[in-house]
Amino acid sequence: MSAALRASPKQSNLLRFLKPQTTTPNPSSLLRHLSAEPHHHPPPQNDSSSLVGQVVEPLQTTDNDGNEDKFPELLFPSTGPPPSPRDLLQTIRRLGSTTEALKFFYRVQTVRPQESELLSFTLEAVFEHASREPNSHSKLLDLFKRFKNSGIPFSANAAGLLIRSFGRAQMVDESLLVYNVLCPSHRFTHIRNSLIDLLFRRGRVDDGLHMLDEMLKPNAEFPPNSNTGHIVFNALLKRDRIGRAVDEEEVVGLVSKFSKHDVFPNSVWLTQLINRLCRKTGWTDRAWDILHELMKSGGVTEAASCNALLTALGKAREFEKMNTVMAEMKKMNIQPSVVTFGILVNNLCKVRRVDEALEVLEKMNGGENDGFSVEPDVIIYNTVIDGLCKVGRQDEGLGLLERMRSQPGCMPNTVTYNCLISGYCKSSEIKAALELFDEMNKNGVPPNVITLNTLVDGMCKHGRTASAVQFFREMQGKGLKGNAVTYASLINAFCNVNNTGKAIELFDEMLEARCSPDAIVYYTLISGLSRAGKLDLASSVVSRMKEAGFSPDIVTYNVLVNGFCRTNKLDKAYETLKEMEEAGFKPDGVTYNTLISYFSKSGDFRAVDKLTKEMAKEGIVPTVITYGALIHAYCLSEKLDEAMKMFREMSSSSKVPPNTVIYNILINSLIKKNQVDEALSLMDDMKVKEVKPNTNTFNAIFRGLKEKNQLSKAFELMDRMTEHACNPDYITMEILTEWLSAVGETKKLKSFVHGYQVSAPSGKWEK
Repeated sequence: MSAALRASPKQSNLLRFLKPQTTTPNPSSLLRHLSAEPHHHPPPQNDSSSLVGQVVEPLQTTDNDGNEDKFPELLFPSTGPPPSPRDLLQTIRRLGSTTEALKFFYRVQTVRPQESELLSFTLEAVFEHASREPNSHSKLLDLFKRFKNSGIPFSANAAGLLIRSFGRAQMVDESLLVYNVLCPSHRFTHIRNSLIDLLFRRGRVDDGLHMLDEMLKPNAEFPPNSNTGHIVFNALLKRDRIGRAVDEEEVVGLVSKFSKHDVFPNSVWLTQLINRLCRKTGWTDRAWDILHELMKSGGVTEAASCNALLTALGKAREFEKMNTVMAEMKKMNIQPSVVTFGILVNNLCKVRRVDEALEVLEKMNGGENDGFSVEPDVIIYNTVIDGLCKVGRQDEGLGLLERMRSQPGCMPNTVTYNCLISGYCKSSEIKAALELFDEMNKNGVPPNVITLNTLVDGMCKHGRTASAVQFFREMQGKGLKGNAVTYASLINAFCNVNNTGKAIELFDEMLEARCSPDAIVYYTLISGLSRAGKLDLASSVVSRMKEAGFSPDIVTYNVLVNGFCRTNKLDKAYETLKEMEEAGFKPDGVTYNTLISYFSKSGDFRAVDKLTKEMAKEGIVPTVITYGALIHAYCLSEKLDEAMKMFREMSSSSKVPPNTVIYNILINSLIKKNQVDEALSLMDDMKVKEVKPNTNTFNAIFRGLKEKNQLSKAFELMDRMTEHACNPDYITMEILTEWLSAVGETKKLKSFVHGYQVSAPSGKWEK
């Protein structure tokens, strides 16, 4: 395609309509059309030469006929130089309307019909007049049609004026016509910019990109400038633009081509592009490539774009590449901001690389970080303190809080204290957390609902529910109201100790306080009531949950099914399953495990077999809970051979290894059948498969060995128990005390209790 753009179908019709005229423009008809419009306010007055005044004043007198005769001599005197284009422009600009300007043009054309440059400038002034009058785009279009094929070249300024005016009226094809009739040597960058801007705004992306391609050629006569870049990147990177989508690879290609002309996207557009690239899976390297290319070209001078890439690299845990970006910033003398270091510190803390985050902070406190001087702010301090607290190093975080007080502009705030209080609560140091809360109030740092929730939850999780309620009441008295999270912690705590009455009371209080429960609060209460066997109340809460606009999820339905099964309300369990499926939820592994466990315990192995087949058909893989329920059921039904068969199947063909609970079920059953050797064999199997025995495992074996009076084996297991740091409980002590006292081995019992190895006994007590 040539420098002239191909016209659209609409434009083609327009071109046929505007085909070259063989006759000269009819001035009288055009003057009549223009004269029908009222005069607009006079154009701006400029300082004029004496020539301008000599020409304009006679033209504005009432004796037009006399002036018509004087016009050639006034404008083109026989003595002296002819008027310059500037003089002509100034003269016409002093006229009162487009009609007068057009009359002046025709007079000039009559006197100097061959002087195209003078005529071009005169016509430009006519266009200027028309552009300032009402319905300007219509008048300009009429003028353009008249003079398009008159042989008078349009000046670049005239073409620019027409394109801008037509553009404001959304007349894209007409703007293209103006561009196409303009002399190629006058298609300057600013003209192209106006047209590209219009094309992009009207969704003509391909036309705009085609014109841009001509400008981006290595030796383009009219290369892009910074305004071109602003127009293009603004159009292609904003989200609400019209026209076809331009993918990231196209934009990256344009950025690269623009950079060859030393035109670069500004910090805002480049940051947007980096963000877009980084959001696409696998495109982070491409983002780095373009950013690095622009860095080398001098197109990146601010940290914002680098920060966008650092954020993406941090999410991908690409710390080596983050260091590379930082090194390149230093090399290119791009000053990082406090946000830059904040991104680095935040991502290090997220992956628990807190020591490295501390190193960055220490360098910043020293006034220099890899050649850059950036002071840490409150956010960076808070990030590091939070990171320390999450790895159990809250005492070090407390030390940073003290340092913040000595640094100007870095006083600890509510977030600082919240991080530390959370850390101490998670490490069970409730007293230290409360002391920090008191210090917080003393220093005038206001607590917020997060502070309240952290302390309430911490106290509840460590068995101090009454203290949590008291603290909550105190805060309510001071105007700090709780939210759904506060009530959820308290309701859950009371449900865990089976105090469902208090849980319901708090739930009702929450509603009265107009604190809307969220789905978590409803689930917590339903779960607690179900565990307590209060299924009618649980169902009532489910109804209230639906009334509040929340739909039960699969977890809620499973809790109810489990509750109904445990209370032998199988009809209710089936009703819940039916409702669950009608709500669009298929039974999952938890549902099947609940039902399998119920039917196994009731000895209905036909139902169990049906459920396991249905489970396999649905593609749900049995879990250790599934196998545990079946093995336990076989053992309860004294079908030990079936239980061992399933255990062997689990150990060989299944991808689910048996756990301590399953081993304990089988060992207990074998001991009850007096099959001690088989039980010991299973315990050896645990050692091979690195399944750690617990106190229940050892108790079952001790009971069997006592019946067989296998004392040496008991001593051996006592040593293993000590090695595993498995503490004996009262059952262990009851079995061993009775047995070892009877055989005179109390010293060994004392050694065992104190954690010492027990020597092998003499064989006299063996059977």
